[in-house]
Amino acid sequence: MSKKDFYQILEVSKSSSPDDIKKSYRKLAMQYHPDKNQGNKKAEEKFKEISEAYEVLSDETKKKNYDMFGHAEGNPFAGSGPQYSQQRGGQQFGGADINDLFGDLFGDVFSARAGAGARPGQRSAGRGSDLRYTLNISFEEAVSGCEKIISFMRQMGSKEESAKLSVTVPAGVKDGQRLKLSEEGDRPSKGPAGDLYVIIGLQDHILFKRDDNDVLLDLPVKFTEAILGAEVEIPTLLGKAQIKIPAGIYSGQTLRLKGKGFPRIGGIGSGDMLIRLIIDTPSKISSKQRELIDEIHKLIDETPMVKSYKEKLESLLRSRK
Repeated sequence: MSKKDFYQILEVSKSSSPDDIKKSYRKLAMQYHPDKNQGNKKAEEKFKEISEAYEVLSDETKKKNYDMFGHAEGNPFAGSGPQYSQQRGGQQFGGADINDLFGDLFGDVFSARAGAGARPGQRSAGRGSDLRYTLNISFEEAVSGCEKIISFMRQMGSKEESAKLSVTVPAGVKDGQRLKLSEEGDRPSKGPAGDLYVIIGLQDHILFKRDDNDVLLDLPVKFTEAILGAEVEIPTLLGKAQIKIPAGIYSGQTLRLKGKGFPRIGGIGSGDMLIRLIIDTPSKISSKQRELIDEIHKLIDETPMVKSYKEKLESLLRSRK
């Protein structure tokens, strides 16, 4: 490995901040990465030097020792640098996973490194690389659809360019679904461009959960409402609704609102909204409340589920005699 000055390799100075070092490393790594310079041995060696330099200068302890010893004999890092290989497809190169490297460089955007019909890590001859972009949207945006502007980096010929595109997200889209933007990926100097795949990430909701096209809501109700019944207002994906809680409901019982879920992509209609009722009991009661509840307890017959449980328990105990 080269004994050149690590600061010189990364084109920074000893007074450069960690952010400046990282920024310079990203720029140089993109310029000399083997996937962009296939068959170019000089670029490959340069990339190895950049990786070794960044491994040391990005680590506070290693950087301090390097500043003290440099490449002189006795340097604690002599001979302990990363081992390099030329494997692809998520294998190690320059001491770092290629996918991790591109993830670090692009954030949510990273190269799929796969042409049509090719395995990950390969691409069809002459065709640009496919790219992936993770787009996070809310439940409300997923139910109604939306337009989003995304910004990302891609290769255009021998240069990197910053691109900005409008993405139409269809109503009803699910977490993990892919939207394909044809020929919006890397474009070589000769040959067709790759594609851009926008991967939908559905953000967690404060109240709702999703099950296919249905939306789920856990609704706590007072124990008195469970006994007497009630009418309550609940939120839906794009509004609100009134529901009737039947008298004598039990915890875990589910009510269904037809058509209040997510629309079916390419289909007719929507999923439903499922409301699971959870009976909530007070943690503290006054002496007066306790007196009243105790009086009610004496007057109420056994409830259906308790009665059924006791009958099954008696049957079990008889069978064990």
